[in-house]
Amino acid sequence: MVQKKLDNSYYLADDVVALAKDLVGKELHVKTDLGHRSGIIVETEAYSYLERGCHAFDNKLTARTEPLFMTGGIAYVYLCYGIHHLFNIVTNIEDKAEAVLIRAIQPNLGFDPEELKPSSRITSGPGKLSKALGIGLNHNKISLTEDTIWLTEPVGNSMDVVASKRIGIDYAGEDANLLWRFTAKNSPWVSKKM
Repeated sequence: MVQKKLDNSYYLADDVVALAKDLVGKELHVKTDLGHRSGIIVETEAYSYLERGCHAFDNKLTARTEPLFMTGGIAYVYLCYGIHHLFNIVTNIEDKAEAVLIRAIQPNLGFDPEELKPSSRITSGPGKLSKALGIGLNHNKISLTEDTIWLTEPVGNSMDVVASKRIGIDYAGEDANLLWRFTAKNSPWVSKKM
């Protein structure tokens, strides 16, 4: 059965938190030198220019944050700690800097049988996820409606979703306490347990 790509209008939602929650259970597809790989999203985090956890807090526009100010439906990929490429989905309309970090997926298509075992932890974290899918800085700003990176509705049942605090943003002060991280309940693929 051919899965239909999510339409660009999906990414234009004006509630990044609701979208981050809704993305849990969607299937992420990537075509790179590694071939066509996919996985079910099991962990996300929402970020908005309105809170200190976001790179574009207070509408801070730099060369790095420029994609966040673009119309939703593109990839925002940046380098973290000089080693990890982190994949985000830009949301909302132009000049409303918001995005959803994809933190973990349950691998599905294109992986070796050993990699499909939860003990492999190959996609249980945003840096590991990008490495396993072949996502790099060359994917920054690409449209999610084309044939390199795209999302589809999952085939199967919906997941129970749990909200919690985001990871690794203590610098955000009170905003670090926002319950903007969403995980599939009891998934062995999430990056860190609560």
